[in-house]
Amino acid sequence: MSEIEKIEKGEWFNFGAPEIASRKLNAAKLAQEFNTIPETEPKKQEKKAREILGSAGKNLVIHSDWKFDNGKNIEIGDNFLANYNWTVLDVGKVKIGDNVWIGPNTDIYTVTHPITGIKRRERLAKVLPVTIGNDVWLCGKVTICPGVTIGNNVVVAAGSVVIRDIPDNVMVAGNPAKVVKRVDK
Repeated sequence: MSEIEKIEKGEWFNFGAPEIASRKLNAAKLAQEFNTIPETEPKKQEKKAREILGSAGKNLVIHSDWKFDNGKNIEIGDNFLANYNWTVLDVGKVKIGDNVWIGPNTDIYTVTHPITGIKRRERLAKVLPVTIGNDVWLCGKVTICPGVTIGNNVVVAAGSVVIRDIPDNVMVAGNPAKVVKRVDK
Protein backbone atom coordinates (compact mmCIF):
# COMPACT_ATOMS: atom_id res chain seq x y z
CA MET A 1 0.00 0.00 0.00
CA SER A 2 1.35 3.45 -0.87
CA GLU A 3 1.83 6.12 1.78
CA ILE A 4 -0.98 8.18 0.15
CA GLU A 5 -3.31 5.16 0.42
CA LYS A 6 -2.38 4.81 4.09
CA ILE A 7 -3.33 8.46 4.65
CA GLU A 8 -6.67 7.94 2.92
CA LYS A 9 -7.40 4.89 5.11
CA GLY A 10 -6.48 6.72 8.32
CA GLU A 11 -3.43 4.55 8.98
CA TRP A 12 0.07 5.47 10.13
CA PHE A 13 2.23 6.62 7.21
CA ASN A 14 5.82 7.70 6.66
CA PHE A 15 5.77 11.47 6.17
CA GLY A 16 9.31 11.37 4.71
CA ALA A 17 8.27 9.14 1.78
CA PRO A 18 8.98 10.66 -1.66
CA GLU A 19 5.28 10.81 -2.64
CA ILE A 20 4.48 12.77 0.54
CA ALA A 21 7.51 15.05 0.16
CA SER A 22 6.54 15.76 -3.46
CA ARG A 23 3.01 16.74 -2.46
CA LYS A 24 4.37 19.04 0.26
CA LEU A 25 6.85 20.70 -2.15
CA ASN A 26 4.03 21.37 -4.61
CA ALA A 27 1.98 22.94 -1.81
CA ALA A 28 4.96 25.10 -0.81
CA LYS A 29 5.26 26.32 -4.42
CA LEU A 30 1.54 27.17 -4.58
CA ALA A 31 1.68 28.96 -1.21
CA GLN A 32 4.65 31.00 -2.39
CA GLU A 33 2.73 31.97 -5.55
CA PHE A 34 -0.30 32.99 -3.51
CA ASN A 35 1.75 34.96 -0.98
CA THR A 36 3.45 37.07 -3.67
CA ILE A 37 0.10 38.51 -4.79
CA PRO A 38 -0.22 42.03 -3.32
CA GLU A 39 -2.96 42.63 -0.76
CA THR A 40 -4.10 45.44 -3.05
CA GLU A 41 -5.21 42.79 -5.58
CA PRO A 42 -7.88 40.78 -3.71
CA LYS A 43 -9.47 39.42 -6.90
CA LYS A 44 -6.15 37.84 -7.90
CA GLN A 45 -5.78 36.41 -4.40
CA GLU A 46 -9.25 34.92 -4.60
CA LYS A 47 -8.62 33.41 -8.05
CA LYS A 48 -5.37 31.79 -6.91
CA ALA A 49 -6.98 30.53 -3.68
CA ARG A 50 -9.74 28.86 -5.68
CA GLU A 51 -7.06 27.07 -7.76
CA ILE A 52 -5.46 25.78 -4.55
CA LEU A 53 -8.52 24.76 -2.51
CA GLY A 54 -10.54 21.57 -2.87
CA SER A 55 -13.68 23.73 -2.96
CA ALA A 56 -14.89 27.16 -1.87
CA GLY A 57 -18.22 28.97 -1.84
CA LYS A 58 -18.99 32.59 -2.66
CA ASN A 59 -17.24 35.57 -1.00
CA LEU A 60 -13.83 34.03 -0.34
CA VAL A 61 -11.13 36.19 1.28
CA ILE A 62 -7.74 34.84 2.33
CA HIS A 63 -4.98 37.27 3.25
CA SER A 64 -1.29 36.75 2.65
CA ASP A 65 1.15 34.49 4.39
CA TRP A 66 -1.10 31.47 4.01
CA LYS A 67 0.62 28.10 4.36
CA PHE A 68 -0.75 24.60 3.81
CA ASP A 69 0.39 21.00 3.22
CA ASN A 70 -1.88 20.17 0.30
CA GLY A 71 -4.60 22.76 -0.34
CA LYS A 72 -6.96 20.35 -2.09
CA ASN A 73 -7.94 18.85 1.27
CA ILE A 74 -9.50 22.16 2.37
CA GLU A 75 -13.23 22.68 1.68
CA ILE A 76 -14.71 26.08 2.52
CA GLY A 77 -18.32 27.30 2.49
CA ASP A 78 -19.71 30.76 1.66
CA ASN A 79 -18.63 34.09 3.18
CA PHE A 80 -15.19 33.09 4.42
CA LEU A 81 -12.43 35.31 5.78
CA ALA A 82 -8.94 34.20 6.85
CA ASN A 83 -6.72 36.95 8.20
CA TYR A 84 -2.92 37.11 7.92
CA ASN A 85 -0.62 34.17 8.60
CA TRP A 86 -3.07 31.26 8.43
CA THR A 87 -1.45 27.80 8.55
CA VAL A 88 -3.37 24.65 7.63
CA LEU A 89 -1.64 21.28 7.89
CA ASP A 90 -4.20 19.67 5.61
CA VAL A 91 -2.64 16.30 5.00
CA GLY A 92 -6.12 15.20 6.09
CA LYS A 93 -9.48 16.83 5.30
CA VAL A 94 -10.40 20.25 6.70
CA LYS A 95 -14.06 21.12 6.20
CA ILE A 96 -15.13 24.68 7.01
CA GLY A 97 -18.77 25.83 6.95
CA ASP A 98 -20.44 29.09 5.94
CA ASN A 99 -19.81 32.49 7.53
CA VAL A 100 -16.51 31.57 9.17
CA TRP A 101 -13.88 34.11 10.22
CA ILE A 102 -10.34 33.09 11.05
CA GLY A 103 -8.16 35.55 12.96
CA PRO A 104 -4.47 36.17 12.32
CA ASN A 105 -1.80 33.65 13.26
CA THR A 106 -4.28 30.78 13.49
CA ASP A 107 -3.24 27.17 12.91
CA ILE A 108 -5.33 24.14 11.97
CA TYR A 109 -3.65 20.73 12.19
CA THR A 110 -4.85 17.37 10.86
CA VAL A 111 -1.53 15.59 11.42
CA THR A 112 -0.44 13.86 14.61
CA HIS A 113 2.60 11.75 15.48
CA PRO A 114 3.29 8.87 17.89
CA ILE A 115 3.87 9.88 21.49
CA THR A 116 6.83 7.54 21.89
CA GLY A 117 10.24 8.68 20.70
CA ILE A 118 11.08 5.30 19.19
CA LYS A 119 8.00 5.40 16.95
CA ARG A 120 8.68 9.05 15.99
CA ARG A 121 12.14 7.96 14.77
CA GLU A 122 10.26 5.99 12.09
CA ARG A 123 8.87 9.33 10.79
CA LEU A 124 5.32 8.18 11.34
CA ALA A 125 2.24 10.36 11.14
CA LYS A 126 -1.52 9.88 11.09
CA VAL A 127 -4.29 12.23 9.99
CA LEU A 128 -7.48 13.08 11.83
CA PRO A 129 -9.86 15.39 9.93
CA VAL A 130 -10.98 18.77 11.28
CA THR A 131 -14.53 20.09 10.84
CA ILE A 132 -15.61 23.65 11.57
CA GLY A 133 -19.34 24.47 11.50
CA ASN A 134 -21.23 27.55 10.33
CA ASP A 135 -21.00 31.01 11.92
CA VAL A 136 -17.71 30.34 13.67
CA TRP A 137 -15.15 32.96 14.67
CA LEU A 138 -11.65 31.76 15.51
CA CYS A 139 -10.02 34.83 17.07
CA GLY A 140 -6.27 35.46 16.73
CA LYS A 141 -3.58 32.90 17.56
CA VAL A 142 -6.00 29.98 17.86
CA THR A 143 -4.74 26.42 17.45
CA ILE A 144 -7.09 23.65 16.31
CA CYS A 145 -5.68 20.16 16.95
CA PRO A 146 -6.20 17.02 14.84
CA GLY A 147 -9.60 15.33 14.90
CA VAL A 148 -11.53 18.27 16.35
CA THR A 149 -15.09 19.15 15.33
CA ILE A 150 -16.31 22.67 16.14
CA GLY A 151 -20.07 23.17 16.16
CA ASN A 152 -22.17 26.02 14.76
CA ASN A 153 -22.31 29.55 16.18
CA VAL A 154 -19.05 29.20 18.13
CA VAL A 155 -16.45 31.77 19.19
CA VAL A 156 -12.97 30.54 20.05
CA ALA A 157 -11.19 33.24 22.10
CA ALA A 158 -7.75 34.53 21.15
CA GLY A 159 -4.86 32.29 22.10
CA SER A 160 -7.02 29.23 22.69
CA VAL A 161 -5.89 25.68 21.96
CA VAL A 162 -8.77 23.42 20.93
CA ILE A 163 -8.00 19.77 21.70
CA ARG A 164 -11.53 18.33 21.84
CA ASP A 165 -14.89 18.80 20.11
CA ILE A 166 -16.83 22.02 20.77
CA PRO A 167 -20.66 21.99 20.86
CA ASP A 168 -22.94 24.51 19.14
CA ASN A 169 -23.68 27.98 20.54
CA VAL A 170 -20.76 28.48 22.91
CA MET A 171 -17.68 30.60 23.47
CA VAL A 172 -14.53 28.72 24.47
CA ALA A 173 -11.26 30.03 25.83
CA GLY A 174 -7.99 28.81 27.25
CA ASN A 175 -5.43 26.08 26.88
CA PRO A 176 -7.02 23.64 26.61
CA ALA A 177 -10.10 25.51 25.43
CA LYS A 178 -13.14 25.15 27.68
CA VAL A 179 -16.68 26.52 27.43
CA VAL A 180 -16.85 29.90 29.17
CA LYS A 181 -20.38 30.93 28.15
CA ARG A 182 -23.36 30.22 25.94
CA VAL A 183 -23.82 32.26 22.76
CA ASP A 184 -27.31 33.24 21.60
CA LYS A 185 -28.32 32.04 18.15
